[in-house]
Amino acid sequence: QVQLVQSGGGLVQAGGSLELSCAASGRTFSIYAMGWFRQAPGKEREFVGVIRWISNRTHYADSVKGRCTISRHDTNDTMYLQINSLKPEDTAVYYCASTRYFEGSEYSSQAHYDYWGQGTQVTVSS
Repeated sequence: QVQLVQSGGGLVQAGGSLELSCAASGRTFSIYAMGWFRQAPGKEREFVGVIRWISNRTHYADSVKGRCTISRHDTNDTMYLQINSLKPEDTAVYYCASTRYFEGSEYSSQAHYDYWGQGTQVTVSS
């Protein structure tokens, strides 16, 4: 199993920046990639971005592309999500997740992720 513990989040003014972290433990050798998803009130959970664990290659949703950076620290198996130029529509509960494998663009599908963090609230005030 892989355990994911998130930190960060909170209340931020529009235009500001925020960094979330997700620390993995357990069978981290099985991680192929880790992703971020978010769920706004009354909406379905949506893909934000992903980073492949070996190549560090990233992919982002169009809604955050250019404002968002996902990185990882390989010495402590921690993934980070930095979002700049925050908008009120970025308000959501953010989740990190890990996957053992996906093909092509399957990285955006929640069904391919095995383990999930506890979620952290991000609120952007206008």
